[in-house]
Amino acid sequence: MNAREHLISKGTDLKPPQARILGIGGSPRKGGNSDTLLRSMIDGARKHKVETHGIHLRDVSFQGCVGCEKCRKDKICTGLTDGMSFLYPDILESRGLILVSPTHNYNITAWMKAFIDRLYCFYNFNRECPRGWSSRLAGQGRKAVIGAICEQVDERDMGFTVDAMRLPLEALGYEVIGVLPVFRVFEKGKVKEDGEALIRAEQLGSNLADALLR
Repeated sequence: MNAREHLISKGTDLKPPQARILGIGGSPRKGGNSDTLLRSMIDGARKHKVETHGIHLRDVSFQGCVGCEKCRKDKICTGLTDGMSFLYPDILESRGLILVSPTHNYNITAWMKAFIDRLYCFYNFNRECPRGWSSRLAGQGRKAVIGAICEQVDERDMGFTVDAMRLPLEALGYEVIGVLPVFRVFEKGKVKEDGEALIRAEQLGSNLADALLR
């Protein structure tokens, strides 16, 4: 079985996901505030002895969806072969998901947007127009938490950041059990001075792990 055939088999033979958590960081800035927030969430989850690991999208060589629609037939993204191909098994096998992104121009980062767009392969569509759809990840008890960081004070300045992560996850079948927006943070590492935010982040990770173990 070649790499492409293996990828297709992983996408079509969906096994029940495990009580493990995949954390995804969407910041391009290494060691920044989003990284710290993600780490706190992961630390909180690990207190429950739930297998948890984090991935920073800046370290993954991948691109956004090109709309080739090959995934409608193959049930996994085969139009592109890149770093995202290696993430799909983790996504499929992990019942828990953490997404963290800073606000870039009222929205999530380009890295996080590309990641979410590449989850399009998990949808099924019928032939009617407008096409009805369903998610192959639904009904599996998947749960998620979301973190977002913004320099500004006003919630409006965070724009679509939270919803740009929450709405696609809910459509895919995840229950978003918690959201943590953090404001007034920009300088690298500044969030480490916000003890309340870090406590809330750790608690959010703990809540996610606890929900998966119920």
